Amino acid sequence: MSLNIPNARFCVNRKIAPGLSIPQFFKLVSQLGIHNVELRNDMPSGRVTDDLSGDEVKALARESGIRIVTINALYPFNQLNEEVLQRARQLLSDAQAIGAESLVLCPLNDGTPVSAAGTVQALQTLAPLFAEAGIQGLVEPLGFPQSSLRSATQAQALIHEAGVPFRLLIDTFHHHLFGEAEQTFEQAIDIRQIGLVHLSGVTDPRPVSALTDEERIMLSTDDRLGSRQQVLRLEKMGYTGLYAFEPFSSVMNSWQEADILREIRNSILLLNHSA
Repeated sequence: MSLNIPNARFCVNRKIAPGLSIPQFFKLVSQLGIHNVELRNDMPSGRVTDDLSGDEVKALARESGIRIVTINALYPFNQLNEEVLQRARQLLSDAQAIGAESLVLCPLNDGTPVSAAGTVQALQTLAPLFAEAGIQGLVEPLGFPQSSLRSATQAQALIHEAGVPFRLLIDTFHHHLFGEAEQTFEQAIDIRQIGLVHLSGVTDPRPVSALTDEERIMLSTDDRLGSRQQVLRLEKMGYTGLYAFEPFSSVMNSWQEADILREIRNSILLLNHSA
C-alpha cells in the first residue's frame, strides 16, 4: 500500500541535529519544506533555548515559518516530588516563552515500579499546572523492560481514569519494544486521543530486550521496528496528526547538515513509497 503523507504532517525532533544551533536547526528544517519541530531539554547546553531567550526563539520560529510542537520532556512525570514539580513549572514556563504547544511526559525508567494509582494521581496533580499554562500534555509510554509505564493501551486507560485532558504520544521504537498485539492495540486505542507519533528505525540484530536509544537511527528498508507498517496501521485507523523523526544514536554526532537532510528525505520517501 502506498502512502501520501504531505510534508505538513512531518516534524523534526532536535535530537537528530545535536551539533546545530537553534537558528541552524530551524533553517535546515525549513529547507526540507517542513515547518514543525520538537525542542528538547537534554541537549548539550542543558537548556531548551540554549543561550537564547524565549522571545528570541519565538521570533526565530516566526521568521522561519516554524511551529514549535513540543518540548521533550518532563521526566519522571509519575514520580512526583518537589524537584519534579519545579521542573514541570520551569518547562511549562519555557513552553509559554517560546510558543510551544505541548510538553511531553515520560515515566520513570529505572526499574522502580510505579502503581497505576500513583500514575493517575501524578496526572491529576500535573493537569492544573498544564491548564494554567495553556500547554497540552503528551504522555509517552516507554517500552523498555525497566519502564514503569510501557504500554500505549495502559497509558491511554490511565489518562481516561485520571479524567485529564492529556493526550497520548506513540513512539514506534517503544511500541515495538513492548510488543503489544496488533489486534489489542487497534481495539483499545482511541485514535483521536493520539497527539503525536515518534518515528525512528533499528537495524541492530540483538534481541529486542537488549535494544537501547543508542540503536535508534532513521528509517530503512530493513528496519526491525516495522515503523512504516506501524504508520500504515495508524493511517488505516484514521490518524491524521504529525509524525516526528526522533533518532537517538550517537552516530548523528558526526553528521553534517547534508547528512541530516539526506536521511530525512530518504525516510519520507521510504514511508510514502508503494509496497
